[in-house]
Amino acid sequence: MPILNKDMTLCISLSARPSNNGTRFHNHLYGQLDLNWIYKAFAPTNLEQAIAGVRGLGIRGCAISMPYKEDVIALVDEMDPSAKAIDSVNTIVNTDGHLKAYNTDYTAIEQLLASNEVPTSYSVVVQGSGGMAKATVAALRDAGFANVTVVSRNEASGRALADQYGFQWRAALDGRTADLIINVTPIGMAGSMAGGPDAETVSFPAEAIEAASLVFDVVALPAETPLIRAARAAGKPVITGAEVATIQALEQFVLYTGVRPTAEQVRAAEEFMRAQ
Repeated sequence: MPILNKDMTLCISLSARPSNNGTRFHNHLYGQLDLNWIYKAFAPTNLEQAIAGVRGLGIRGCAISMPYKEDVIALVDEMDPSAKAIDSVNTIVNTDGHLKAYNTDYTAIEQLLASNEVPTSYSVVVQGSGGMAKATVAALRDAGFANVTVVSRNEASGRALADQYGFQWRAALDGRTADLIINVTPIGMAGSMAGGPDAETVSFPAEAIEAASLVFDVVALPAETPLIRAARAAGKPVITGAEVATIQALEQFVLYTGVRPTAEQVRAAEEFMRAQ
């Protein structure tokens, strides 16, 4: 990493519970590509002031994580179709004070469903109804999945999300199982609820894991969440949040810098990110 200097380009992330994933991934790529850039994670105390800082300080890129993916919409100047279609933002690019919002979460989910050759005939349960759930449900619909149930205790957001894509909503699992189960809640996230019990909670019951043909946890930290560990123990194939994090971060990197790293450079950055 170059020594801090006045010409350095800054990119940041905003999250209620920031991790080092993006910081390590982006900074490693800057080093490999000899870019005079630096990336720093923040936990804002005021989102509106933070976005004003992005604009006023000329911060080039800003990654947006839970719980700000919808709240930030009112604070940007332009919505790319990738974000507008699902009313959820995970990336902001600042061009001379003009803030344009994107969503690379959708791209990550779309690519992982395709690369894992997940049959569209699978029944699916998606647990969650926030910004990441919107990207996930949209990707499922666009990939051709028809039998999808959104499970969310928040009826307003859960029902709205399900209705938008022609799927079902349920307030709770109530014994429901599916071929593909996807956790898009913070359950199992390291440090979840300030280190509370949710960090060690398996987001789906044992019977749902046992009935599933594929288990997908969008939570990226830790790479082996309680759900992923339980699924591996049950002999189930998995898709991890760490995989999601790599793809969405790569697409953010390209949007910020205009440079697409080689596959080898991405693998090196991914290994560095996961070695923390």
